[in-house]
Amino acid sequence: MEFAGIKFAPLNVSLDRRLQTLAAACGFIWLIFGGFICLIFSVYLVLFTKYWLVTSVYLLWVLWDLKTSETGGRPSKWVRNWRWWYYMKEYFPARMERLPWVQLDKNKNYLFCCFPHGMLSLGVFCNFASDYGEFKIYFPHHSPRVVTLSQHYIMPFFREMGLALGGISAEANAIEYVLRKPGGGNVCVLMPGGAQESYYCKPGQYRIILKQRRGFIKLALRNGAPLVPVLSFGETDTFDQVEGSTLRKIQETLRKMIGIAPVVPVGRGFFQYSFGLVPRRKRIVVVVGKPLDIPKIDNPNHEQIEEYHSKFVVHLKEMFDEQKYNYLEDPEHTELIIE
Repeated sequence: MEFAGIKFAPLNVSLDRRLQTLAAACGFIWLIFGGFICLIFSVYLVLFTKYWLVTSVYLLWVLWDLKTSETGGRPSKWVRNWRWWYYMKEYFPARMERLPWVQLDKNKNYLFCCFPHGMLSLGVFCNFASDYGEFKIYFPHHSPRVVTLSQHYIMPFFREMGLALGGISAEANAIEYVLRKPGGGNVCVLMPGGAQESYYCKPGQYRIILKQRRGFIKLALRNGAPLVPVLSFGETDTFDQVEGSTLRKIQETLRKMIGIAPVVPVGRGFFQYSFGLVPRRKRIVVVVGKPLDIPKIDNPNHEQIEEYHSKFVVHLKEMFDEQKYNYLEDPEHTELIIE
């Protein structure tokens, strides 16, 4: 329904569908701006309210608690089961599937390597950061830890949500802490392309940053952790973005300062040509591939890192070329571009 150039949802849209849209919109805005909102809110509480003492004590506790994001996190089953995450997942909808022959050894820890990053890794968030996904169905003996920017865990209040959802810092020692846990049953979920890969979020495009990414290979070798390729089909269809050479220079400067790629997303909006912050309702399927076995080498040399990096690139490319026919509308003309 449209009036005066503004598109409105029909009145007969179900409550569930409206809640899905609300959850996706608020979820995306929270993930982008939540840290800054919470930081400003904390300053306000300290400077302008009677709660300054309680807030100050909390901020001191945050300083004491900073290492939690580097020592396995603090997941909360209660928070991971908030109904909000269910509605957000169903909005796209976002699903997880695994290749039929994929099994995880309950006595091992794994490093899941997810591509593409997209605007904000919505497929990864929906399937690994809550208990509404299919992860526990496929891998009942493992617990996921989603690797995110270290800056998230210094933001008051916002950090508590990240930790409760199973997040850990992107620092190497934080990842190794999980991969070295005795007894197995742990999964580190990593986006090797990082924030820089957000620049390549364009509908129908699968362009990733991997050629110069070797840190995760070294971590896997040092801990003997199998590498699991994970492809998020449909991730890049949820947003387009504004582009330009001058804008890119500004974005790169800011990314190096704050660690986040400040892209200008083009999603759903009320106006026909508006730059909406609501993701487009596009199906996302996160596909877990076959683990690539990695030997344990305490101090891997350059040749060993290069060897397994090459093997992983081939492994990922073969998986994409095989699975794209199951999930993409135009598989014949869609290639995985690795930079």
